[in-house]
Amino acid sequence: MTPGLAMVMAVAACGSERPSTSSGESSPTTSVSPSASAKETLTVRVKPSAKAPAKTWTLTCDPVGGDHPKAAQACAAVAKVKDPFQPPPTGQICTKIYGGPQVATVTGTWQGKPVEARFTRADGCELHRWQKLAPLFGDSPQAN
Repeated sequence: MTPGLAMVMAVAACGSERPSTSSGESSPTTSVSPSASAKETLTVRVKPSAKAPAKTWTLTCDPVGGDHPKAAQACAAVAKVKDPFQPPPTGQICTKIYGGPQVATVTGTWQGKPVEARFTRADGCELHRWQKLAPLFGDSPQAN
């Protein structure tokens, strides 16, 4: 296991050490800017629906940081999935279960490789893929 992955797993198991502002308290430093040396730097853009404005976060995972609201959990979720940014295989049979109008794009670098991925909730395959990485997409509203 790489040192960065070990740190992500340890932080995910213990919870975030970053100050929280959910109680309304202000904190002078609530996020860490991505560094030029970060091996995992991702930009996550989530649209709750076609007409809704997108939420965009930056996430670094080696070291954990960025302005993602749940950076440690997002990094841990991505680290658990083999090939997290690969689309479902071509020709795969998918159920016609619609999970909602949400769309997410993820760009950047993961494990030294470029990332350019799109996630939807349009069918069973895409919905399963979304759910495996759910912390990465923040608290995006779910479809009713």
